[in-house]
Amino acid sequence: MDTGMEVFIFLAYAAGLLIIFLLAKFFAFSGKIIFKIVVNSICGGVILIVINLIGAGFGVHLPLNLITGFGVGTLGIPGIVLLYLVS
Repeated sequence: MDTGMEVFIFLAYAAGLLIIFLLAKFFAFSGKIIFKIVVNSICGGVILIVINLIGAGFGVHLPLNLITGFGVGTLGIPGIVLLYLVS
């Protein structure tokens, strides 16, 4: 994977987190809920990378592109489950 694509994936994660923050501000969620959503999104991104690194030996690969990065950045771990079920 080239560096340019990795930048776009990072931007997709960042955009997902930004949307979460904006929605939280708009609907005035408490800080505890925002923290849980952000932690879920970060865990989702890390797990996606780990699945691709470890799963390569087992033939498991989840694609990394703007759409999957945005989905996992927005949904977190449920986004990974959804991505796995779809692919």
